[in-house]
Amino acid sequence: MDTYPPKARELVSRLSQTAEASPETTAAFQGAPGAYSHQAVRELFPDFAPLPCVSFGAAIDAVSEGRARYAVIPIENSQHGRVADIHFLLPESGLSITHEHFVRVSHCLLARPGTRREEVREAFSHAQALGQCRRRLEAWDIKPRPTFDTAGAAALVAEETAPGRAAIASALAAELYGLDILERGIEDAEHNTTRFVALSRKPASLPAEADVMTTLMFEVRSVPAALFKALGGFATNGVNLTKIESYLRDGVFQAAEFYIDIEGHPDQPEVARAMDELGYFTKWVRVLGTYERARAR
Repeated sequence: MDTYPPKARELVSRLSQTAEASPETTAAFQGAPGAYSHQAVRELFPDFAPLPCVSFGAAIDAVSEGRARYAVIPIENSQHGRVADIHFLLPESGLSITHEHFVRVSHCLLARPGTRREEVREAFSHAQALGQCRRRLEAWDIKPRPTFDTAGAAALVAEETAPGRAAIASALAAELYGLDILERGIEDAEHNTTRFVALSRKPASLPAEADVMTTLMFEVRSVPAALFKALGGFATNGVNLTKIESYLRDGVFQAAEFYIDIEGHPDQPEVARAMDELGYFTKWVRVLGTYERARAR
């Protein structure tokens, strides 16, 4: 709790009490209230109680321990790529991906009521958010000041009495902390979007014919062309891969682990054949979840 600024702590306490009363209709997220992960919870589960957590691991633990039904976690951003450590946390959690959701990240310049944009000399936010607004800040001669997260920066600015300070955060953060929105959409890239997944103790139950994605992880055998052969079944069976990433675990430069997203359900014949071939050329395969596709790739 001490990780959050005082203004945010008040909200965290209230939201946590509400969530405690109804864990089956609670969705956990990482960050202070008003974070983009909080926005993702609101959009994906509008009738659920949001539960703020100080880390991704804490949000996942809330589900594992039965204090929340879902954890809503960011896994990649259109500008910055994958979110650090998420692909290690997902398989270790023992949870299943049940949903995906895309949030258009629209950064706002927020300040205490009565502040004019021309008066702002410093902007506080997460380092990534500051980097995503670099050109606009330079044009306005505003100095970037990194903080723990975007919503936490908004809470800090709400408590500030010194003039000339603002935060870069969501419109939701402005609403929660009583700040004015001086400028909207100040990010440099118009495509700035974050992909979130929802994790649950129970996998989604979807028919084979549904329009779904499946996420897998596997480790290839340490033999020549192992990855080529492992993935060959997806090509020959017409199964589309929309994402593939490799990871080295425990600092050992040996056979890599891979994370892939595919279009299709494991019960579809072509997907089942591709996965059989994948299993033949790998040490292990783990299905992290099959879930409805949120949008076309």
